[in-house]
Amino acid sequence: MAISGLLIICVLTILGGLCAAAEDTLQIATEAYIYGYPLVTMDMTRKFLTNVAAPEAASAPMGQLIKLRTYPAVDNHAVTAPNADTLYTMVWLDVSKEPWVFSIPDMGDRYYLMPMLDGWTEVFQVPGKRTTGGKPQQYAITGPGWSGKLPDGVTEYKSPTALVWILGRIYCTGTPEDYQAVHDLQDKFSVVPLSSYGKPYTPPAGEVDRSFDMKKAVRDQVDAMSTEDYFNYLAKLMKVNPPSPGDAPMVAKMAKIGLVPGQDFDASKLGLLDEELVKAVPKFALVKIMDYFRHAGKPINGWMFTTKTGIYGTDYTQRALITAIGLGANLPQDAVYPTGKDDASGRPFDGASKKIYYALWQWADAAS
Repeated sequence: MAISGLLIICVLTILGGLCAAAEDTLQIATEAYIYGYPLVTMDMTRKFLTNVAAPEAASAPMGQLIKLRTYPAVDNHAVTAPNADTLYTMVWLDVSKEPWVFSIPDMGDRYYLMPMLDGWTEVFQVPGKRTTGGKPQQYAITGPGWSGKLPDGVTEYKSPTALVWILGRIYCTGTPEDYQAVHDLQDKFSVVPLSSYGKPYTPPAGEVDRSFDMKKAVRDQVDAMSTEDYFNYLAKLMKVNPPSPGDAPMVAKMAKIGLVPGQDFDASKLGLLDEELVKAVPKFALVKIMDYFRHAGKPINGWMFTTKTGIYGTDYTQRALITAIGLGANLPQDAVYPTGKDDASGRPFDGASKKIYYALWQWADAAS
């Protein structure tokens, strides 16, 4: 009978601690889990939101616009903490084979932003009222290594990864009249592959994966993965969503435990002790991610304020934390996310006294 990784750790701790080699393996595997958490979560979110044959409600196939016609429902499990004063207009793209052209209509004076996130949750461009104004715009999102000629009037935005999520938000007051006005704008957005730009285009039907759990929240599905399943998924994703040049030291570390982009991960090659230890990695890593909340920003009157969103560099734990509590976070120039779990006196929120136990609120210029 196999001995669980947690039990081995407890036994070895009692005996005087982990041997250096096993401790190193555990440390690297934990860092690798945290490093890959955004990419795995992003792709699982993509699956959740695109697992339909045709656009419906809050879902649409890859390469087709998702147009939320109302504020997000309370039982929407695709994203951890959607904001509630904008109508989402978004699309998932695979730019590994060819670029996609994203067209924004005349937005007038209405507040909007169309942040473009790569597979690692980094915001690589953000057209919107603040940055590009309200005039009509056309952008070609190109993938890693692409080169070629674009049509006149189309601006290139280079994505570092094959996976792209345009997570657009358009301000809406919530009145019937303003809902309709925003719906009219949403219907004027378009996205087509470059080869079909300027031509009649009918998107193909989406592929539906019947085995994917559409009832369980994405975060819960990611957190429930075994270490081996998680690392195999991560290795597969890294083949077309390459690590950045700054990630080279982390990539080298991961190779020491057999985690290499595009290659199968086999924990049994680590040896019996390391194989059992690695099984416990998700629990350790997730605790470390959530514990990092204490270091994620500046505490003020019970609220944690951070401006470290949208671009993370090599701060992998910060990136993983934001993925866990607010996937798709904007740049601080566009949104600030005060997060609270304690009251003004420092005591945890208590549901028994009818206070909110955990809140994540977004403020953007739309409110001003």
